[in-house]
Parts: sequence; C-alpha cells; structure tokens
Amino acid sequence: MKRIATLSLLALSLALTPWASAQEEEAKVFQAGASTSNITPWFGTSLAGSMTDRTATVITDELFVRSIVMDDGDNLLAIALVDCCMIERPIVDAAKVRASKATGIPTTNMLVAATHSHTAGTCAHVFQSDPDPEYTTFVSRRIADGITRAWQHRVPAKIGWGSGSVPDEVFNRRWHMKEGTVRENPFGTHDDKVQMNPPRASENLIKPAGPIDPEVAILAFESLDGKPLALLANYSLHYVGGIPGVSGDYFGVFAKRIAELLNADENFVASMSNGTSGDINNVNFAVRGEKRATGEQMNIVGNKVAAEVLRAYSYIEFQDWVPLNAIQKEITLGIRKPTPDEVEEAKAILANAQSENRKLNSFREYYANCTVDLAEFPDTEDLILQAFQIGDLGIAAIPCETFVEIGLAIKAETPFEKRFTIELANGYNGYLPTEAQHALGGYETWRAKSSRLEVTAANVIQETILGLLNELKQ
Repeated sequence: MKRIATLSLLALSLALTPWASAQEEEAKVFQAGASTSNITPWFGTSLAGSMTDRTATVITDELFVRSIVMDDGDNLLAIALVDCCMIERPIVDAAKVRASKATGIPTTNMLVAATHSHTAGTCAHVFQSDPDPEYTTFVSRRIADGITRAWQHRVPAKIGWGSGSVPDEVFNRRWHMKEGTVRENPFGTHDDKVQMNPPRASENLIKPAGPIDPEVAILAFESLDGKPLALLANYSLHYVGGIPGVSGDYFGVFAKRIAELLNADENFVASMSNGTSGDINNVNFAVRGEKRATGEQMNIVGNKVAAEVLRAYSYIEFQDWVPLNAIQKEITLGIRKPTPDEVEEAKAILANAQSENRKLNSFREYYANCTVDLAEFPDTEDLILQAFQIGDLGIAAIPCETFVEIGLAIKAETPFEKRFTIELANGYNGYLPTEAQHALGGYETWRAKSSRLEVTAANVIQETILGLLNELKQ
C-alpha cells in the first residue's frame, strides 16, 4: 500500500512539472526603459568626418546618446546609440564599467554604437581630427548615465519587431570605371580598379562594384496599454551630410519625426542605428544631381525612412514576454603597416608641407600623415564581436565600417528569422571591405588609420559573428 502511494505521488509530481514550469514562465514580466542624454559639444570642440580638422562653431541641432534597456526577468540587455562619427573602444569600455556598477547589467550585455554623423564631436583619432580628452570623458559618462537612466525607467512592456524597405535612398558608392579613368591613389600609383564617389552621370561609369541593402529593421516597445515607449531602427546608409554645423544628420531627423508620426509623448525615445554601410551612401552617381537647400537632403531621407517605419509598425505583432541573451568574443587581427621605405617617403612628403609652413592639403599628404602614424601602431589589435538574442530576433554588432556584402551574407546565413547588424559598435577598427573588394582597391581599402585591418579580416569577422548567432540560437 505504501509503495502504491509513493508511485501515485511520483506520478502526480511528474504530471504537475510542465504545469509548474509554464506557471513560472507566465510569472515573468518583460520590462523596458529608455532615455536620452545630451552630448552636444561645446564651441571649439573638434568635429570628425573630414580629412582636415574642423571645430564646432554652429549648433544646427543637438546631439544625444539614446539608450534602451530590456529585462526579461532573468537577463538584461542595453543598447546605446551615440551621435558621433565613430567612437574608440576605451571610451565605450569605461562607460560600460560605470553603467554596470550602477545597474548590475553585465558589460557583455551592453551594445554601444556610433550613428556615424560626420558633423559630431570627435571620439576617434582619424586623419587630422584628434579627440578632446575632456569631451570624450564627458561622452563616456553620458553613455553610462543614459544606460543607467534607461534601467531606472523600466516598466512592464510589450516588445515586437518588423521591417520595411527604402531602396531609393541607398546607393553603392564604389564604381567600376572605363580603363584608364580611375584617378591616381594617394600612394602615387594607378592600381585601383574602382573609384569611390566618381563624377555623377559620367560617361566613364560602368557599374557599381557592390550591392545595396534597402531594409529598414525595427525593434519596438510599447506599454501594456499600447502606448509607444521606445523604438530602434536600423538602415544601411552612411551619413547624408550637407549641414554646416553640429548635427545628428538624418539619424536625428528620423528620431524626431517617428515620434511625431506615432503621436508619442515626450518620454518616448527613438533611435536610428547604422547597418552595414561601409560602401553605401545617398548619392545616385548614375544621374546628375539636383541642387538642394542646406540640410534639405537629410530631412528628405529622415522623413522618408520614418514614414516607412510607420507603415511597417502597423504590422508588428507585440509580445508580452521574450527571452533575452547576449554573447561576445574578443578576437585579434593583424594591422596593415607601412614598410620602412614607405615611412621615409611619407616623412619627406610631410617635410615639404612643413617647409612651406602650411597645412596638409592633398590626399598624398593626408595619407602620408596616416602612414607615419600607422608605423607606431602595434602589429595586431583586439576587437569585440557581439550578438544579441531578443526572442526570434538576432542582432550582430561589429566595430567597423562594414561593407554591405558582409551584412547581407550574415542575414542570409544566420539561423534567426529576423536579423540585422549594427556597425561601429563597441569600438572603432576602421573600414571592413571583403577580400574581393580589397583586390579592387579604392578609398575604403587605402591603408590608413581609418582602414588598417588585415585583408582577410572580413572572413574572420563574418565567421565569428555567425558562430555567435548560431550559439545563441541553440
């Protein structure tokens, strides 16, 4: 009799186990919080985005860190988008440590990326722009504060994702040209087979050297009663430009416009992350350009993308809870460094400019300066690759200006049904062309502080990212 009772209790326990597990799952509450932190540089601060240094003299619009924190009851993820051209890893690492101490979110679960505005404060050493340590310390602390405030603002929320398409504002900027018409490169040779930003509507144009990615991916959060809380979009387009002063470019225009279209309140936070746009810009080189008023084009692009996001938003199926997870891996890659003879030649070029008591004013001189600087770089550098799982959505993070082919390949091969890549994330390691694009030459491949990784770097990075995404999906 005692044995029968014991077996009955065991059977009852086994029968109740799935129910208990389901009850535990139902008890979990998904939460989300968001915040903005102003990082507008003060007048006189160095601005990135040009081969010659500029300083802030006009504020066209304010710059921000826009942060979102997600909480599934077990894991927390943070994404912070920074209005700057690119941001070096020490600035990001310091911000993550500071935010982690305040919130308990592991630094491995934080993704911090630059939007790539070319009219923002300098946060990386590129060409002749050097960061102001006071400004970068300020930005780092504001990133940490933004993540902390987003964590503090967490409320029960629903989450969903979707995508739209804006194909008519993205163009591959690298073009195959008729033989003999590609301009000389900064190293004094005619080795390039393609040209970046060629003359528009030129009879020498043959075809673009690569594809585009028109997708606009969307990650959205609502309150339990359906009020918009936050939104993260992703579009593979370089900056638009054409603005005289400090500006968040079309990234800022989008954030403001989508809030208006969603009739969101003042606490709503929208952000636009840069996809894989290392070889993509907003210029259709096949046709002659139209003259635009100052700032007009960035408003056209920002408003058009916002309108498409609004359309796609209506199809999003929001969920009450999804699992969150993160994984990252640090890898080491080689740096393409100049030979001693190349350094001596570069020094001679710079000496000529110095003898004339003038600023550097040509590609030859800009790249000579980079050559001398790169000679002092280590032979290798470490970089972080990261992946997030948000339910059935996968997000990859790469610290480079990544060619669109790489992003498309990751989308095609990842196990996640919905997926996108955020570039310029968790540091800055320059352009990332494919090995085949390296063979074609062109601006993005020219050895410089902005293009320094080994020729096979894209192969290693793509393989590693796919490995991380596959590991998350298991």
